[in-house]
Amino acid sequence: MIAPARLAAVHVFFPDPWPKARHHKRRLIQPTFVALLADRLAPGGTLHCATDWQPYAEQMLEVLGAEPRLVNTADGYAPRPDYRPLTKFEARGLKLGHGVWDLVFRRRSD
Repeated sequence: MIAPARLAAVHVFFPDPWPKARHHKRRLIQPTFVALLADRLAPGGTLHCATDWQPYAEQMLEVLGAEPRLVNTADGYAPRPDYRPLTKFEARGLKLGHGVWDLVFRRRSD
C-alpha cells in the first residue's frame, strides 16, 4: 500500500527475537522483508532496528548488510541515537548488565 521511495525512515524497535532455532523463520528482519523496506525507503532514508537479544542482533546485521540498497551508518552496531526512547524495560535490562544493539542503515542514493 506504500509506494516505492516514499518513506523517510522505518523504525523497528525490539521485535520478537524468536530465540528457538526452529522459530527463526518467524523473525521479522528477514531478507524478503528488508528488500521490501529498502524499496519503500526514499534515497537517503533510514532503517533503524534495535534489539536486546544478541543472536538476533547478529542476524539483523548480516541481513541488513546483505541488502545492496542499504549502507550501514556505523562500523557494525550504532550507538543509541538520542531520538530512540529509552523504555522502562530497556533501562531495567541495562541496569542488570544486558546489552542493547542498534543498527542504523541508510538507503543508497540511486
